[in-house]
Amino acid sequence: MQINHFTDIQAWQEARMLNSEIHRHTQNEPLAKNFGLRDQMQRSSVSIMANIAEGFGRGGKKEFIRFLRISHGSAYELSSHLYVALDLGYINQEDFDTAQSKITDTVKLIGGFIRYLRKKD
Repeated sequence: MQINHFTDIQAWQEARMLNSEIHRHTQNEPLAKNFGLRDQMQRSSVSIMANIAEGFGRGGKKEFIRFLRISHGSAYELSSHLYVALDLGYINQEDFDTAQSKITDTVKLIGGFIRYLRKKD
């Protein structure tokens, strides 16, 4: 499949679904009232998608890979925030596991895409 737009990138599509899930969780109390953690979770979630899109728009492979790495880092940041939310009792174990699984899938897709771009001439 040829990629003509950043929305064609499977990692971006997975990140979009993850973002929707994170926003659903952060709208529920008590997490919704912890403005700092809620905002950080939302921002890191959005950052995953945004950096994939921005990297695509930069037009160069080296720059694209740099932004994919930033996106990768934002996914790990979100994972850490989820641990805080779990430890504070803001989300239950099932929701935590589901979100962490989506993060893992997203990270794998981003990593695979980086490897693909490195090999591509």
